[in-house]
Amino acid sequence: MNDNRPIGVFDSGVGGLTVAKEIKRLLPNESIIYFGDTQHLPYGEKSKESITKFTTAITRFLVEQDCKAIVVACNSATSNSIDEIREAAGDVLVIDVISPVAKKVAYELNQKIGVIATKATVNSHAYKKYIRKYNRHLKVIELATPLLVPIIEEGFRNTQVSKYAMELYLSNKKFEDIDTIILGCTHYPLIEKEVQAVFQGRVKVVDSPLIVVNHLIHEMRKLNLMTDSTEPNYHFYLSDYTENFAKLAKHFFGKSITLEQKQL
Repeated sequence: MNDNRPIGVFDSGVGGLTVAKEIKRLLPNESIIYFGDTQHLPYGEKSKESITKFTTAITRFLVEQDCKAIVVACNSATSNSIDEIREAAGDVLVIDVISPVAKKVAYELNQKIGVIATKATVNSHAYKKYIRKYNRHLKVIELATPLLVPIIEEGFRNTQVSKYAMELYLSNKKFEDIDTIILGCTHYPLIEKEVQAVFQGRVKVVDSPLIVVNHLIHEMRKLNLMTDSTEPNYHFYLSDYTENFAKLAKHFFGKSITLEQKQL
């Protein structure tokens, strides 16, 4: 079967681009429709009700665009609203960014796992619940790092601003003897090298986008949703145009992308 419909991906901003980039790398023939809800970012500071309202509207929009699968490339959305998102998607395949990562980490040789994420994700304890569902012997330490998303969205990666915030958060005593860290926000792979620099190689940093996209591929193959097209299209929608998003999108996908402002 040759299914040429696009894969939908959404996030509150630029973070989901890390997942979309991995889709492009591993599934180079697949078209992608991306929605960045930049008008309402960061989701991590919003209530569950607001996150659900925004994300179900985006999901319905992606269904209207005839997406064959939807990747919820946002940990705050996954941890607070995944059931409502799946309901809004109907029969469309929905992939979240927490359960595949939690399952893989739970079966590896880890003892104490650190998680950095937004307040919304940490307050939900989603990673702890999912990981301990598969391996109840693991210790999971979650830490809210709310400054990191605005730093990334405003283009302050690899600066003294990001370095200071990183050192401040990761020097927390709770993280003293962790052996693994999960970047529990899709924005955070954009600062992965800075995280590694703080730990100086002592801690394994989990490659969440790779795990999520491998899971997407597995599920798409089961449902015969793969394409053999050689001319993929990349269409990006933003609820509010930002220069940083445009810059990153063009860096990841090339200058030929379509970028359009769309309010739902």
